[in-house]
Amino acid sequence: MISKLKIPAPIDSYSGTVLPEWIDDNNHMNVAYYVLAFDYATDALFNFLGLSRAYKDANNVSTFAVDMNVSYIQELRLGEPLKIQTRMIDCSDKALHYFHEMSHETKGFLSATNEVLSMHMDMNIRRIAPMAGEIIEWSRQVCNVHKSLPAAKQAGRMLGIRRK
Repeated sequence: MISKLKIPAPIDSYSGTVLPEWIDDNNHMNVAYYVLAFDYATDALFNFLGLSRAYKDANNVSTFAVDMNVSYIQELRLGEPLKIQTRMIDCSDKALHYFHEMSHETKGFLSATNEVLSMHMDMNIRRIAPMAGEIIEWSRQVCNVHKSLPAAKQAGRMLGIRRK
């Protein structure tokens, strides 16, 4: 595994461009494609943690997102560059709690955030199960480094109507 000194905080997990098929009737990126881009970032995080396709296939395991919160802050439009940075918030032997921030890559403004809780699943019985020991240990190391980051403003947010 990589030493703590080499753990990026946060992790640069995805960069790309808003594609034509991602544009909706409002002439901006559709909500579904924000989630798709965040899912690409999740794949990068999982690969970084060792939860690769090869690991999943070899062990007949997977991960399921069991809770998710997306905040849309400022729109992205056709052709605009975006980047996603990811941080671990918490982890256990069976669960990962992480947070993505999507920004306009050149203008720097925060566009959207995505907070996710994922569980490690044994696909033989389709039940929650512990990750491999080295992945648990590595995830804990990453978590410990990421806890040094300033708290993410949107993390832990509850939905509701704001009353004056």
